[in-house]
Amino acid sequence: MAGADSDDSLYPIAVLIDELRNEDVQLRLNSIKKLSTIALALGVERTRTELLPFLTDTIYDEDEVLLALAEQLGNFTMLVGGPEYVHCLLPPLESLATVEETVVRDKAVESLRKISHEHSPVDLEVHFEPLVKRLASGDWFTSRTSACGLFSVCYPRVSSTVKAEIRQHFRTLCSDDTPMVRRAAASKLGEFAKVLELEYVKSDIISLFTALASDEQDSVRLLAVEAGVSIATLLPQEDLEALVMPTLRQAAEDKSWRVRYMVADKFSDLQKAVGPEITKNDLVPAFQNLLKDCEAEVRAAAANKVKEFCENLPEDSRETIIMTHILPCYYNVCLSITNNHVKSALASVIMGLSTILGKDNTIEHLLPLFLAQLKDECPEVRLNIISNLDCVNEVIGIRQLSQSLLPAIVELAEDAKWRVRLAIIEYMPLLAGQLGVEFFDEKLNSLCMAWLVDHVYAIREAATCNLMKLVEKFGAEWAQNTIVPKVLGMANDPNYLHRMTTLFCINALSEVCGQEITTKHMLPVVFKMSNDQVANVRFNVAKSLQKIGPVLDSNCLQTEVKPVLEKLASDQDMDVKYFAQEAISVLSLA
Repeated sequence: MAGADSDDSLYPIAVLIDELRNEDVQLRLNSIKKLSTIALALGVERTRTELLPFLTDTIYDEDEVLLALAEQLGNFTMLVGGPEYVHCLLPPLESLATVEETVVRDKAVESLRKISHEHSPVDLEVHFEPLVKRLASGDWFTSRTSACGLFSVCYPRVSSTVKAEIRQHFRTLCSDDTPMVRRAAASKLGEFAKVLELEYVKSDIISLFTALASDEQDSVRLLAVEAGVSIATLLPQEDLEALVMPTLRQAAEDKSWRVRYMVADKFSDLQKAVGPEITKNDLVPAFQNLLKDCEAEVRAAAANKVKEFCENLPEDSRETIIMTHILPCYYNVCLSITNNHVKSALASVIMGLSTILGKDNTIEHLLPLFLAQLKDECPEVRLNIISNLDCVNEVIGIRQLSQSLLPAIVELAEDAKWRVRLAIIEYMPLLAGQLGVEFFDEKLNSLCMAWLVDHVYAIREAATCNLMKLVEKFGAEWAQNTIVPKVLGMANDPNYLHRMTTLFCINALSEVCGQEITTKHMLPVVFKMSNDQVANVRFNVAKSLQKIGPVLDSNCLQTEVKPVLEKLASDQDMDVKYFAQEAISVLSLA
């Protein structure tokens, strides 16, 4: 019996080995994903003595399987017996941290970082730190790149002698022959700096930062920029100018647009890190240059930061800097720009400046810019202006805004290009919400109704959808008083296309207006239109009744809708018959 028990207890590992050797990748993957179950079945001792050695010896699989293994091992601490034995997980993870596939290495490093916190300070020095050294001095660049992500997690908890060794290893990797390793070191430089003592930040990290920021590879230099922002937050104000700013100034004018892009992208973080004085003296001119950069991507990244940059300027000089340095630059960019991506980025943030600059400056300087951009041929630009109107509304009030805004909206609404008309229709619910129901009824309602009879079908369709969104915003009562009477009035229009638009509107509005308004006001008009001379209108009546049927009560369906559909089902026109019969079937009225 004891022998049988022994055989039973071996069964899980036998199955695992069989599945891991199976030719089918999916089976191997499933087996790896069940590792924790298998470890539980084996118990902590056999997991340590049998399962982990087996896994360490068989790491030569498909990337997908290795990725799953690297992830699983990060959650294995308790399955090997808790923190006391967590070092047993290091051999398989060390092997995974050296494989060729980046995502597998990254996942192995992530798991190693996770379990590093579960090591006692003694185990960290005895087991974990030697692993980091082995990876850092490995022959293949893959292991050296993995090492870069592990220095910062063990440095704070080891002795000063070991700390010195770790700093030396990191210095070596920062000047590695392989660009991929220097790139990995640059990406972890800021993180490593945060766990170092200030004296070593000044003596070690600054020189490494300067070297990486001047690297021949732009992919290394751009990562150094991000590290520079982190380093700036660690240094006292008096050291920033001498130690960090020369390198960051150089990065802002780097010959590679990708490095300049990174500076623009991190500009707000940099501004917070260096403080108001350096911002005024150094960052304002640098920001102007980025806004005028020859590369569109850089200009767009800088444009996206305009509002944030202005908000973080020192209060005493904020307005002066914006008016004398940022706005003129912005204005020139707006006028000379042809790249839609950049224009769109500028439009999305410029509105936010109104809250910083106040009423008079907004009216005098920003309003002309808004209006110019409202007429831009790029729909994204116009949308970004309109969707941020609430900022300006707060500052100058809706009356002032509407006087300038309304002509621009009307101009867009009546544009000869139907795609422009379509774009403004799509913004209308957004506008309505920001301008309020009174202003909307007074100035824009007639525009929305006019679109329902546009000669382009796509406009009529969008206008119908727009009505539904407006009712969702302003409510069914507003619809009953304002929209529904005008829509129903179109049922008598001599143009059959406009009569059909009435039906399309009823289809859309019935959903948001509810049963009472649909039954009382809309349904009688649909019934009346079932006698229309044009077959297209009649079959659309059948389709409408099918669409609004679910809104109506069962009594109405049986006594009023059914007779009309039965009459249409015996129509002379084949299409009318077909759609009427379909409606009867769908509404279960047969």
